[in-house]
Amino acid sequence: MNHLVNQAELAREQAYCPYSRYAVGAAILGPNGEVWTGSNVENVSYGLTICAERAAVSKMVSDGGRQIVAIAVVTSDGGTPCGMCLQTLLEFTSDPKSVEVLVSKPGGDVTRYFLADLIPHGFSSSLPSAEKL
Repeated sequence: MNHLVNQAELAREQAYCPYSRYAVGAAILGPNGEVWTGSNVENVSYGLTICAERAAVSKMVSDGGRQIVAIAVVTSDGGTPCGMCLQTLLEFTSDPKSVEVLVSKPGGDVTRYFLADLIPHGFSSSLPSAEKL
């Protein structure tokens, strides 16, 4: 999983965060070893900002991916994904107890969580998220 953290760290270098100065990089691992990365992109109208995790999910979906096996997130302080990102990640997993969320500072120790631990009561739907419509 170190490779995934390294990819998130590289993605963090591309962050556009002139307002918060809080650069975030994310890397998602798919079931066949695919990796999609994203960085946060801020906007002066804060509601239009997109988090790194959701940027990576957008890449995954646009490439045809529908299942998250693990995600790595690198921030300046090793912070975990926000609630909006956790709910988005939950949309693309069938078992949140098995999806690892790896968080780290650049070059720092990695803390491992499971998605279910970070969003224990997230919304779910009856639609199978892993299927294409």
